[in-house]
This record gives sequence, C-alpha cells and structure tokens, in this order.
Amino acid sequence: MPSEVTSGTLLDALKRAAAVLRDNDIDFALAGGFAVYARGGPETDHDVDFVLRREDAERALNLLVEAGFQTERPPEGWLYKVRDDEGALIDLIYAPNNRPQDVGAILARADEMEIYAITIKVMSVGDVLASKLRALKEHEVDYDDVLEIARACREQIDWDVLRESTGDSPYASAFFTLVDELGIVSR
Repeated sequence: MPSEVTSGTLLDALKRAAAVLRDNDIDFALAGGFAVYARGGPETDHDVDFVLRREDAERALNLLVEAGFQTERPPEGWLYKVRDDEGALIDLIYAPNNRPQDVGAILARADEMEIYAITIKVMSVGDVLASKLRALKEHEVDYDDVLEIARACREQIDWDVLRESTGDSPYASAFFTLVDELGIVSR
C-alpha cells in the first residue's frame, strides 16, 4: 500500500465507489469533508465518507468487494470501511453518531450534484455540521474544523434547523456562542 494517499487518489476512489453504489440502486450521499468541499468549503485529503441506510450497508460492502475494494468491519458498529489498492479509505456510515434513524432525513435533504464528472447526492452542510457537533465529547473538543466549515459555507446553512437538531449538545451550544460572537452568523 502506498505511504501517502493524495486528494487525487481519494477522488478516483470516490468516483469508482460511487458509481458502483449508484449503478446498483443503493441510496447514499457523499458526506463529511468531501461534501463540504463540493459545496465550496475547505479542501480535504483524509478519507471519503458516504452515508447510507443500515439495511443497504451489507449489500454495499459486498458490491464494493466485488469491485476490488478491501473491507474492514471496525468494532464501533456504525460504519464499515473499504480501501482501494492505492490506499484510499472510504467510510460507509450507516448510523451517524449512533443515530440510524437520522439517515432517511439526511438522504432526503441531500442534493444531487456533479462531483468530478459524476452526479451523486451530496449531504447538506448543515447535516455535516450537525454530525461533527454531535461527535464532540469532553475529551475530544476541537472547534477548528466546524468553525472553518461555518465560515466557508455560512450562507448554505439553515442555522435554525442546525440549532434545533443539536439542541441536546452542550458542545453545540458552545459552538453557537462562538459563531454568534465571531460574527459568522447573526441571530
């Protein structure tokens, strides 16, 4: 496996995997950093994230194995991982923040967009932020990523929906104080 995965390698894997899922009628959306990047946010080079329904996850995994990807079944119980022969990692997330009930609404809010010559659903920036804010925990509090996304894509975010959907998180509450005080969004 190569020691360094480039954004070009990730994009190739994204397109290949997305085509497999699309061509086999798996409902999914591009999520995470690439979803934000597709909407004008900061560039990413970590991995590719797809969100899909739990009932489609096993089939998606098997289809990607048939297409030449290697699989991992991590112990977390909310995602599968696949890797291509270039080392590009794709997360198949079927229970974001351990909330599988949210996937249907996330997919319904996703927009079809052309991403590097392939048309796929792309998760809304608000849903990406909600997922990232719900992931913040006492020992994992880092607002750099969410603030960067909020600054870059603030006009695309339904702030009222985001506040409501993360209202049970004290870390999200602190984020909203930051974006208000920094003038990223006005109330």
